[in-house]
Amino acid sequence: MEQTVGVVLAGGRSRRMAGTEKIFLPFLNGLLLTRILERFVPQVASVWLSANGDPVRLARFGVPVIGDVRPDQPGPLAGVEAAFLATGADWIVTVPVDAPFLPTDLLRRLNTEKNKEDQPVVAASAGRIHPVVCLWPRGVLSSLSAALESGNRRLLDWFAGHPHRVIEFASRVGEPDPFFNVNDPDSLFLAQRWASTGMVGRETT
Repeated sequence: MEQTVGVVLAGGRSRRMAGTEKIFLPFLNGLLLTRILERFVPQVASVWLSANGDPVRLARFGVPVIGDVRPDQPGPLAGVEAAFLATGADWIVTVPVDAPFLPTDLLRRLNTEKNKEDQPVVAASAGRIHPVVCLWPRGVLSSLSAALESGNRRLLDWFAGHPHRVIEFASRVGEPDPFFNVNDPDSLFLAQRWASTGMVGRETT
């Protein structure tokens, strides 16, 4: 099986966090990004960080940084494009920086839906897909670039016009969604409380 490169998408502007980048948000005894890396690094051949701005501020994390090749930070679609261009990988798996309960069996589960057509495999939970949590084949690169050239920046719009596979991840009773997002101070507080119990973020079924 081809080795898969992991990419943490962290290019957002964090408007609801009063300008603090999600990368640097405190989480338990570390930062939100270190929480993601702890769960993600063991699953992939290597990990890259998709983030804009001066990469020097991210040197402490010890992972290579990929900036968008397009201006104006056009979003995760551009992050996936830049990741393929920078890594040269045949397969990449992307996750957001703000999902602290990322399944530890994410890539194993996504790999079960790889097929001969090399379609992307997208994670879902509670009947809703999470387009930033996806296993991508390199064959989609030209289509991603074409969408961006045409002004289409939305991942959901791209998926609406392209064949893909979906894997449903279930959460255990009493636990948060495995792809719970930290989008504002309230959700950060909830995530910290759940994580401090030690009862969340295990493998999914």
